[in-house]
Amino acid sequence: MVAAMNRIRRVIIVGGGTAGWMAASGLVKSLGANIDITLVESDEIGTVGVGEAVIPLIKSFHALLELDEREFLHAVNGTIKLGIEFENWGRLGDSYFHPFGPTGVEAWAAQFHHYWLKARRQGEAHALRNFSLEASLAQAGRFTLDSEPQAQYAYHFDASAYAKFLRTLSEANGVKRVEGKVVDVKVHGESGFIQSVQLESGEQIEGDLFIDCSGFRGLLIQQVLKTEWEDWSHWLRNNSAVAVQTESVAPPAPYTRSTARASGWQWKIPLQNRVGNGLVYSSDYIADDEAKKALLDNLEGSTINEPRTIKFRTGRRVQQWVKNCVAVGLSSGFLEPLESTSIHLIQNSVLRLVRMFPAMEIDPVEVRQFNNETTAEIEQIRDFIILHYKVTQRSDSRYWTDCREMAVPESLAHKIALFGSNARAVRENSEMFRERSWAAVMLGQGIEPRGYHPFVDNLNDQQLHALMAQVRTNVSRIVDASPSHREFLARF
Repeated sequence: MVAAMNRIRRVIIVGGGTAGWMAASGLVKSLGANIDITLVESDEIGTVGVGEAVIPLIKSFHALLELDEREFLHAVNGTIKLGIEFENWGRLGDSYFHPFGPTGVEAWAAQFHHYWLKARRQGEAHALRNFSLEASLAQAGRFTLDSEPQAQYAYHFDASAYAKFLRTLSEANGVKRVEGKVVDVKVHGESGFIQSVQLESGEQIEGDLFIDCSGFRGLLIQQVLKTEWEDWSHWLRNNSAVAVQTESVAPPAPYTRSTARASGWQWKIPLQNRVGNGLVYSSDYIADDEAKKALLDNLEGSTINEPRTIKFRTGRRVQQWVKNCVAVGLSSGFLEPLESTSIHLIQNSVLRLVRMFPAMEIDPVEVRQFNNETTAEIEQIRDFIILHYKVTQRSDSRYWTDCREMAVPESLAHKIALFGSNARAVRENSEMFRERSWAAVMLGQGIEPRGYHPFVDNLNDQQLHALMAQVRTNVSRIVDASPSHREFLARF
């Protein structure tokens, strides 16, 4: 039997920001009675802090923390997000919507898009988005929590305010915050485990388990433990972003907008008090000053701050848990924010660590399982992000031609081929993006499947027409009865 002295008691989180305070709040809420948590951060070290959109699964994390939704939205200037509007991704002038909820109704053997594909051959004129409650509410600028069914939704919020909100919650629950810069790390001579971090003040902070939330620097996982990085820039060629805030000139829309530009894409995220904007691009195709100009030339409203350029590497740490150090957030891996997955990956790393928290000493078997699950998750999301670039129909710039012609992971190539055959969208191993998400992107960007599932032929033409009409009627009924997004926020 392992001695009690080997139990993990002292958890040290290096770095604050969204990743650090999500880790602190999740751990203290789940395990706070059994562990002592210290978070080390410096006000002098900035955070990236541009991730202002999330996906619906954030609500499960908030449920763990027992957050009040009204209090949360007020603290972070939050708005509702029903999905993402993609403009110019398939062809110039095209647009489609990736909704959070299901489109239409589904049978056990065939998703709704199979019914829509057959109906379109028979003259159905309505786009797939018109059969989605979330897409229709978004287009109308409306939202409600009182409908049946209820729309699936997430949030836009100020990431810096979110970190402050979680810090207040964490400290109230017993997390100790230490202000200071880490200047040295002491490692055990034989095991290679981290023993302590030393601050600029000279203070030594000892721990049993260290969580690296230091961002792209990878202060512990990279600089100390020398963990390798797997580069994905041959698939996801963007390496830069320029971000700026603007004044609101219209009521906040309940969705994120992603507009493809000549050498990247532009985001627009509306908050209660301002709008977050940015251009994600590859410096191999456009210079930083040209990218800045491209962003500023396509803004609505006056700028609030100076544009800020951020450099990044797309890829992942080969191992996210090494010895007694767990990398969370940007130190673990990075995918551009095209589908708002950055905060989700932080959330799942925290929840995975809670589930697999060592009962006694750190077991290599459990470490391997943690790394396997973390790697599988980010690689599945990676493929979904690559999909947007691979299936573009654009050829108006070298950037988009190179994206369209690139070789992709076999796992993704198989999914594209499967959908092109008979519109079969598959979800493997409980991956985050469901079949409806894959179908939304592939159909939205111009893939024309050669067929549809024969299960649809169980309905005759009259029944199929009636089904399509009934879905639109049900969606319209809810949309028409819903208040505007601005009215909802004011009441809520």
